[in-house]
Amino acid sequence: MVERKKLEIPEGVKVKVSQGEECDFPVDISPMHEGERIRKGDMYVELAGPKQPGFELVMALPEDQVEDMKVTLVGKDLDELEEGKAHPFAMIYYVAGDKIDSDLEPIIERRNHDFQNYIEGVMHLNQRYDIWIRIGKNAVEKGLKSLITIAKAVMLLFKNEMPFIEKIEAVYITDRDFVEKTLKEVAMPIFEERDARVEALHDEDVEEFYSCTLCQSFAPPDVCIITPDRPSLCGAITWFDGRAAARVDPEGPNKPVPKGEILDPIGGEYSGVNEFAKTESGGVTERIKLHSFLECPHPSCGCFEVIGFYMPEVDGIGWVHRGFPEPAPNGLTFSTMAGQTGGGKQVVGFLGIGMSYFRSKKFIQADGGWYRVVWMPKELKQKVINYIPEDMRDKIATEEDAKSMEELIEFLKRVDHPVVKGVVRPVDGKKITEGWAEEEEEEEEKVEAETEEVQEAQPPLQPQMPQMTIPMPVPFQQMPQIPFTMQSGPKIKLILKNATINIDKIIIKKKDEERKENNRTE
Repeated sequence: MVERKKLEIPEGVKVKVSQGEECDFPVDISPMHEGERIRKGDMYVELAGPKQPGFELVMALPEDQVEDMKVTLVGKDLDELEEGKAHPFAMIYYVAGDKIDSDLEPIIERRNHDFQNYIEGVMHLNQRYDIWIRIGKNAVEKGLKSLITIAKAVMLLFKNEMPFIEKIEAVYITDRDFVEKTLKEVAMPIFEERDARVEALHDEDVEEFYSCTLCQSFAPPDVCIITPDRPSLCGAITWFDGRAAARVDPEGPNKPVPKGEILDPIGGEYSGVNEFAKTESGGVTERIKLHSFLECPHPSCGCFEVIGFYMPEVDGIGWVHRGFPEPAPNGLTFSTMAGQTGGGKQVVGFLGIGMSYFRSKKFIQADGGWYRVVWMPKELKQKVINYIPEDMRDKIATEEDAKSMEELIEFLKRVDHPVVKGVVRPVDGKKITEGWAEEEEEEEEKVEAETEEVQEAQPPLQPQMPQMTIPMPVPFQQMPQIPFTMQSGPKIKLILKNATINIDKIIIKKKDEERKENNRTE
């Protein structure tokens, strides 16, 4: 077990210390401020986030080592930071109490997200080493001048909302070198230890799962289901953490979820989970397959560490982590895809996950697991390389191999990736895709030949041909090859391969009729 101990503050850095409860706060503190968004133009400073290092960490210590309501600030204070810029930032809390042990650390840590957002003019996003905080100009104008004030407010909320915390002490850091050193030497080993603990336990070994609804302040219909094989999307809560939280705070955001009847053992669908999700989401989510990407995927809140994205051009799945700034081969950046994926809804073709889900034996097993993965940033791939099957490690492209779809297609052909000839999912040996290498070339030649025939043999349009509106239904899974013919006029064949299309309607008009409409508008 990683040793928990207080940080040794280096000599020569600026330190400010305050102990005791704050009497007056210059801004309002209330749950009504949850969900407040601070846009760049309204921002006084940004702390951590995509441009600067940062993290949050809770450590359980013996009671005699924690100085209650003490705050130590290492580095510049809020009123000394350059306005409009991003700065390094870390938050460490020492907690003590008769009921507190290391099992509760992640639960207490995750509530920092709530309590920071209770403060007017403070926006807190994400968790662990992905935290992203903005402090608004309005809060500074009202008198919020010190990070110590924020720490005092959060500590009071911790003690009020989680009464099993008998003592709490905070260390806030804005000094870059100390943030980076503490992240590497203290925080990351603890995060790794928490994640590794659950690897030996699986969904079928337990009687119930656990929920998390912390993100409903930003994503109202969101319901996160935490199982031994699927941690929370934010990566901060494992099944053990959910169990511990439910025991000490039965009315909190982590509740037991009865598994019920297993409806799909490969996809991970359970009747109890469906019932719970339908109730907690207000009917927005009716079915969840915990280990499926394309069918009834798990809802995505917005705090996810990684986004998965389906690429129909190759019938494969890519992954990109928070902080990777470049576009993926589909032309989209993480932030763009996050805007499409979040909100607590099921979005077919996109899936938010926690980093530790890559460790799972059931990682998107319904869709082929690692054998369906075709691309991920090099940094992300190196973090999870030990969990990628050896025969797939050289077949998953990074930004060094492919920056565009064309480059990705060539790479996958060159390494003979399973998607090229068809993916056989390891969990049951079933071939779930047909492949595309030779078939794609044949289809292209076939379409070209048919197009030429249509152009050569195309008769004039029939004058009786009416205006037609053709609805295009969008299925939940990828679309099969669909022959589509018109009832009058020349025959047109559309072949849609592995495509997800959103079309309200198609309107087909005679050229004469279109000309008349144009004349009228002129």
